[in-house]
Amino acid sequence: MLRVEDLYASYGREDVLRDVNIEVNKGETIAILGPNGAGKTTLLKAICGLVKTRGKIFFDGRDISKLKTHKRISLGIAISPEGRRIFPKMSVRDNLLVTGSKDIESVYQIFPKLKEREKQIAGTLSGGEQQMLAIARALMFKPKLLLLDEPSFGLAPVVVEALTEVVRKIKELGVSILMVEQNLSLVADVADRIYVLSNGEIVDSGKVSELERLEKSYFG
Repeated sequence: MLRVEDLYASYGREDVLRDVNIEVNKGETIAILGPNGAGKTTLLKAICGLVKTRGKIFFDGRDISKLKTHKRISLGIAISPEGRRIFPKMSVRDNLLVTGSKDIESVYQIFPKLKEREKQIAGTLSGGEQQMLAIARALMFKPKLLLLDEPSFGLAPVVVEALTEVVRKIKELGVSILMVEQNLSLVADVADRIYVLSNGEIVDSGKVSELERLEKSYFG
């Protein structure tokens, strides 16, 4: 599904990512762990074509390394970004329809609470509801690969439990997921494999059953 080979990424002269190699197979959920400033968000942006990169990115067997962001989206890559970035003055429904897709009901099946609140102004939703809206908006693109950047950040434990169920539902649809996440309980519940990113480099990887050992790769 996704293969990243010898990837370097930078915002200027200095490389933020160096020689990164990762792979996401069809139907897998992969978690990227690492300390703040490790380059986790940059990795997701690199896959989307939002930062300058060197190296190769393959998606569905195609080299997309030089493609513009909108082309990558059209091939089946979508991102729910860090900080949600919804349109706070628009309704829930309009936040979803702004993607250009009309198939809103299939998304409401995963997020029934959003259907209940579809006329509500998005900025008045709770933090958890706003996060669900951000993920729902990404799903409007019908992605084969969904990138999630810190989906549990700032959420109460009960909301994280609801988020866990949402991720499981998305997995059941056959969507591959690459998620940056610090909540180890969420990772343990939904991930298949883990990569550890530190100082811009992959320093360890393994199955989710090895989470305790992998956690020590960056916490010490």
